[in-house]
Amino acid sequence: MDKPRVIIADKDENYVQSIELKFIEDFFDKIELEIITDHEYFEGVFGAPQSADILIVSEGLYDSSLQKHNIKNIFVMTEQHAGEETFDLNITKIFKYSSIKGIFNEILGQSSNDLKIVNEVKKEPQIIVVTSAAGGVGKTTIALGICTCLSKNYKKVLYINASRLQSFQYMMDNPTPVSEGDIYVQLNNIQKCTYEDIKHIIRKESFSYFPPFKAALMSLGIAFGVYENIATMARDSGEYDFIIMDSDGCFDFELTHMFDTADKVIVVTDQSKKSVYATNALVSNVNGINSEKYIFLCNKYEKEKENALISSEIILKFNVSEYIDYIPNYEIKKVENLGDESGIKKAAFLVI
Repeated sequence: MDKPRVIIADKDENYVQSIELKFIEDFFDKIELEIITDHEYFEGVFGAPQSADILIVSEGLYDSSLQKHNIKNIFVMTEQHAGEETFDLNITKIFKYSSIKGIFNEILGQSSNDLKIVNEVKKEPQIIVVTSAAGGVGKTTIALGICTCLSKNYKKVLYINASRLQSFQYMMDNPTPVSEGDIYVQLNNIQKCTYEDIKHIIRKESFSYFPPFKAALMSLGIAFGVYENIATMARDSGEYDFIIMDSDGCFDFELTHMFDTADKVIVVTDQSKKSVYATNALVSNVNGINSEKYIFLCNKYEKEKENALISSEIILKFNVSEYIDYIPNYEIKKVENLGDESGIKKAAFLVI
């Protein structure tokens, strides 16, 4: 069987090397990888009919005539971050200065059917914790959106709202709490509880989710660690690809233990000074938080507003992997529509 053909075209040799290295690390001899950094050579190659599975091309080299070739996926690397604008519905535009890992994951997510080798490896179930250091940044919106996006990409997803006092249910079609008394008895004695004891109450809408409790954990006498136990039981069941834990931002022993258990941790901030200072404080108190395990997202991004993430007043202790544009009326959007937002799609690809 012929290997998938991948072409990377950009006059910036240093930039090209970063993406080239990532493809080599992950696919080595499983693809035909071609690098083009000379404009004249690029025009010469595409002066004749070409076939390829993926073309990654800089904005300066892109021309709509490329769509006349037999290229299954065209990714145009743009110099400026822009909202929903696009050149054409047949191409995918990616902000060039996002993280290389984020760019790579988005390319794989968009072209997985053509890069058949992506499906050769079955990943172990992943626990993803979504948290924030400041309130009001849209953490739950991001978590629910990621669940929807992963589900639309044929992943089996379980959402767990790991809050001491839950309020996510207003966004679900069925907001009613768990009513079965025996479930609360089981969860009060979590060490003896099994996944089989509680799996029947899990609901399914755009994705599977653990329904809300009828009261705060403190009122029910249930320890916060119950969420981590539910997540690990669900992971060990093998029924899910991803367990998304939407966690309280309260920094304590239970949260750090949850971080340790997770395969990845997504920290959501926004561009306000309050949120950036709070995120810096979180970073200062967690060991290893600048490793690949931790992903930082800026939500509610508005280009014309002051951005404390690039302010000279604040020395940033973390790197933002993706900016997610402000979603108008996000509080009244249906959960299944959140996964269609381009910024949330990019965030979801960061965990795949």
